[in-house]
Amino acid sequence: MTTIAERLARVHAQIAASCAAVGRSPDEVLLVAVSKTHPPATILEALNAGQHDFGENRPEEAVAKIAAVQSAGPAVSPRWHMIGHVQSRKARLVVPRFDMVHSLDSVRLAVKYNSLASELNCELDVLLEMNVSGEESKSGFATAGWPDSSTVRESLWSDIRSILSMSALRVRGLMTMAPLVEDPEEVRPVFASLRGLRDALRCDFGQVDWAHLSMGMSDDYAVAITEGATIVRVGRAIFGPRVEDGL
Repeated sequence: MTTIAERLARVHAQIAASCAAVGRSPDEVLLVAVSKTHPPATILEALNAGQHDFGENRPEEAVAKIAAVQSAGPAVSPRWHMIGHVQSRKARLVVPRFDMVHSLDSVRLAVKYNSLASELNCELDVLLEMNVSGEESKSGFATAGWPDSSTVRESLWSDIRSILSMSALRVRGLMTMAPLVEDPEEVRPVFASLRGLRDALRCDFGQVDWAHLSMGMSDDYAVAITEGATIVRVGRAIFGPRVEDGL
């Protein structure tokens, strides 16, 4: 049975290979180890193996886990990423604990985050989650067909103007979740569409660097990197099956 350190090495090797295929440096891609459902001891093992960024998707689970990891006194403090949908009433659990929120999916939630961050006199780094695929089961701003639909673009541009007016939020880029498919190549158009959307927003909202594209998970991160991902969210390939349900 392989160790977490060995699995991390394999993922980093795949990141390097995918970057090499398109002339990118592996330094351009941040690996977020998705630790949802896994215990603090597992996170500490990954920390000891050199992994510093971890993704959680349930605020209540994350609160206890973050406290447990901190109390263990690791030599290097982890950086925490909220990658799951957050209900507005749970935003208070997120703002003081997470270094970046990948899943900002509405103006209403942005208002809540901005208010909480202002109360704490801090800035919150956020990525705007885009539902590029149009799946009803996915969260995110509705952006399916954005290149051809002026209605979609006008609505999204309006929402982004509102979010960019919020002084305690720092928009750093976009995030998406691709459909689950057997062949990762099938989702390449989703990743390409997010990259194109980022480029369009960069032209119209030059006050934002739009540095990050958070896209790609265990099954498709290699494809995502070749389409420009700067952050990949990998869980199963590092930690093995999720503890709660064995998926």
